[in-house]
Amino acid sequence: MTDVRSREPFVMPTYGRYPLSLVRGEGTRVWDDEGREYLDFAGGIATVPLGHSHPAWREAVHAQLDMLTMVSNLYFTQPQADLAARIVETMAMGEAQVFFANSGAEANEASIKLVRKWGLARGRKTIIALEGSFHGRTASTLAATGQPSKRKDFEPLVDWFDFVVPEDLDSLGAKLTEQTAGVLLEPVLGEGGVKPLSAGYLRAVRELTQERGALLIADEVQTGVGRCGAWRASSLSEVQPDVISLAKGLGGGLPIGASVARADLAFEPGDHASTFGGGPVVCAAALAVFDTIERDGLLENATKQGERIQQGVRAALEGSPVLTEVRGRGLLIGIGLVDDIANQVTLELIADGMLATTASPDVVRLTPPLIIDDQDVDTAVDKLAAAITRVSGGRP
Repeated sequence: MTDVRSREPFVMPTYGRYPLSLVRGEGTRVWDDEGREYLDFAGGIATVPLGHSHPAWREAVHAQLDMLTMVSNLYFTQPQADLAARIVETMAMGEAQVFFANSGAEANEASIKLVRKWGLARGRKTIIALEGSFHGRTASTLAATGQPSKRKDFEPLVDWFDFVVPEDLDSLGAKLTEQTAGVLLEPVLGEGGVKPLSAGYLRAVRELTQERGALLIADEVQTGVGRCGAWRASSLSEVQPDVISLAKGLGGGLPIGASVARADLAFEPGDHASTFGGGPVVCAAALAVFDTIERDGLLENATKQGERIQQGVRAALEGSPVLTEVRGRGLLIGIGLVDDIANQVTLELIADGMLATTASPDVVRLTPPLIIDDQDVDTAVDKLAAAITRVSGGRP
């Protein structure tokens, strides 16, 4: 087998990669090219809700590969039609329609275009987003991202986004005018440090947008498809957006994104397109994800195991001077740490046979498969507490 690292010069270094090459996965475990096993609490950055190589998912994908792989969106296919209906029903969006894309950024791009078109027809030109948010790296989704460090090398970008401080209704109220087409937010700021927005704030934003005639767009790319213990995290606050974006866990490991909008907001022919969006194979995979989550009670498991992780970490690191906060919803969890040591902790975890990611320099992010059990959680908590203690110089 060719040494992966010898091929690295051919790949653009857009990611700071961890020092291992993974070759196989099963359930909640993955193995590297030296045969070493890891407990996977990174979960492909929340993209494998059923874990690796789940039998039902594999069967659905293989069956579709044997029938039809790709025909473009010039033709109907049964998997896409079935998935669109399933998403509308499951997300409880009322009368809605789905546009299929290939990623979270593309799903958000579509959602932004929907709101932009609706707004321009009414003289509403701006969209409000939150400081600290992350919505993607295309030109418009980057412009909507409330992290200046990610935007600075590409500015000027599109100029019709405004930003407000999360949880600050006065700030929002001052900027939400007759010029505002919509408000775009993540129910849990993912790349911004795994920061859940309070139910009260989300409901107030919904009320304010309705009062002032603007739309609400929920970026559920990381929070949707069961990650937070519900099909969409906004439903935990009893909020119904006008548009939502889905991706990450939707395909169970294959690339698919979706923008789900009220039917009266939907694109018309020629407004938008995606050659690969919603192809038969990825839609078959997504249907298997929905079926398995429902059949195996994985929404409830995400809630249960998420609480177990948070309680376990707090107990294991009680009194630790380096632990600032444990927060999240379901199985989207952030471990807040002092001194920007999150990346060091993830490297220590790798050395101890566990994968996690960072959501900022001071936050370790846990996004394991929704199939994890008590034993996986207890093992992960022990490894995490030990890694944090080692990195912090033995401080408990």
